[in-house]
Amino acid sequence: MKKETEFKILNKLSKQKILKHTNIKWILTILIITFTLTFILSFISDKLISDTNILVSIIVLIIFIFLGIIFDIIGVAVTTANESTFHSMNSRKVFGAKKAIKYKKNAEKVSSFCCDVIGDICGIISGSAGVMITLSLVNTFNFNLLITSLLITSIISSLTIGGKAIGKSFAINKSDVILYEFAKIISLFKKDK
Repeated sequence: MKKETEFKILNKLSKQKILKHTNIKWILTILIITFTLTFILSFISDKLISDTNILVSIIVLIIFIFLGIIFDIIGVAVTTANESTFHSMNSRKVFGAKKAIKYKKNAEKVSSFCCDVIGDICGIISGSAGVMITLSLVNTFNFNLLITSLLITSIISSLTIGGKAIGKSFAINKSDVILYEFAKIISLFKKDK
């Protein structure tokens, strides 16, 4: 009976903690950003793939797979980077260090945006691009639909998952460098206040 009561108290505290740390504004912002980015990138992808030959379609597909891997690397690097490195750089006024500190302090949001938003959007677009390429191959070369679909899907998933597996290891081992380079690039376009 005592354990059951303790469990209920812990469960209630846990729910309160989750609700306290849930940022509704962030969730709504990310939903809007995700919808907008997916709409725009899907439109661009569909236009490029439907209006071009198979080779260009495959290049577009590889670009989206590569983007998903790159942003996954950035997301992992942000969570594993050492913040003190950037404080040291910032004290010497190194360009991009201030932005790196900001990203590290918001690692949960940056990682969520990079890995979940951009990474998942690229994964979804890669899947739809794969369908369009499959249909194009079937219509152009009269390939078997099932076999072609299975091969294209397998290739896309292998490249994506394999690339992310390699990328995660790289991101963990070179997290400070990756976060700094990313922060430098963003600092070129967006100045700190």
